[in-house]
Amino acid sequence: MTADRKDLSLIAERLRLGAGFSASERDWVAERLAALGSRLRSFDEGQVDLEISVKDRHGAGQQLTLECRLHRFPGLHLVAGSSAPDLPVALNEVRGDMIRQVDHAKTRTEPRHNRALRHTPTTASGA
Repeated sequence: MTADRKDLSLIAERLRLGAGFSASERDWVAERLAALGSRLRSFDEGQVDLEISVKDRHGAGQQLTLECRLHRFPGLHLVAGSSAPDLPVALNEVRGDMIRQVDHAKTRTEPRHNRALRHTPTTASGA
């Protein structure tokens, strides 16, 4: 299975369609969001919940919202929104914003090789 197929299946497994979407659109939406899969691969299956919804679909005030809950980090709830009138454009916008937010959350909470961000334990000095 190629990386693209893995990303697509990961998104399809974790994506819940909210208001404004029908079950028949699931594959199309998952394909649009597949690029997000590479960012979410480092999380275990139960650690990621995705939900997408649209309000006032086909209306002047259409609002698309993508929510991502990362259960590895306590209370981390990421939200990306778009008010683009064209649904494919709005999906691309929320995907890009969510990729940025997930990348930021990972670097903020997992400093790894950045010595300045690591917590250094203090030792009690005594003789």
